[in-house]
Amino acid sequence: MNIVPLQKEQLSIVAELAYEIWPSAYKEILSPEQLKYMLSQFYSIEALETQFQNGQHFLLLKDAERAVGFLSYELNCYNSQKLKIHKIYVLPTEQGKGLGKLLIDKAIEIAIAQNQKAVFLNVNKYNKSRFFYEKLGFTIVKDEVIDIGNGYVMDDYVMEIAV
Repeated sequence: MNIVPLQKEQLSIVAELAYEIWPSAYKEILSPEQLKYMLSQFYSIEALETQFQNGQHFLLLKDAERAVGFLSYELNCYNSQKLKIHKIYVLPTEQGKGLGKLLIDKAIEIAIAQNQKAVFLNVNKYNKSRFFYEKLGFTIVKDEVIDIGNGYVMDDYVMEIAV
């Protein structure tokens, strides 16, 4: 497996992966309407380009033939000296193989190299991936409800690990 930086011109790969991963990842948590809304809000090419321009870095996880996952992060998020993982996803067919841990390890490696104090992320309170993050040493530092428009909210835990 290789983890490679993504260029702005390659953001369509992230969108394609998200549209393949999200229906499986969130089918028990989000309504079909909210899933569709959130994908359009966060994974349209325009939205991804804005995120890229606003300081998010995108990494692609590839096997020999294809992209199987991605991660996006931001350094010094909220002027906190902490790296925020904005997105981390692996294709359902590739889960359980240690690939998510590989991406987390890469984020931690980047955080250390960039003198960040911690790595943090948001996870839906009802998403089973919360337990994956806990297993890797992340702890819940707060919960937050974020209004994302159209009558929808993200009901999340913020999880963090010191580096």
